[in-house]
Amino acid sequence: MKEFDSNFAHTVFFWLENPDDIQERAAFEKSLQKFLDNSAYAKTKFIGKPPKASRDVVDGSFTYSLIVTFESAEAQQAYQDEEPHKLFIAESSALWTKVIVYDSKGIN
Repeated sequence: MKEFDSNFAHTVFFWLENPDDIQERAAFEKSLQKFLDNSAYAKTKFIGKPPKASRDVVDGSFTYSLIVTFESAEAQQAYQDEEPHKLFIAESSALWTKVIVYDSKGIN
């Protein structure tokens, strides 16, 4: 992971259609990692899985999370349009049933 850039954070949650399928999880992880390794814009590149929820306020229903930071909203838009991102969607979109994105701009 590179240094967290507080200018713009892009947080994505994925729900895989078959979250217990080891081969599908491996394919998703490989495609996501390849995408992040080739992104010209993403700074922080965090891929996560939900821990066992210990409190009622924790939503652990997703299969994977992604946190990516950018130097600006313009860099985030360029990331959306870059070829590695488009390839990731083409390779992996059949594996998920739901995706939720939360974008945030830093308050400082």
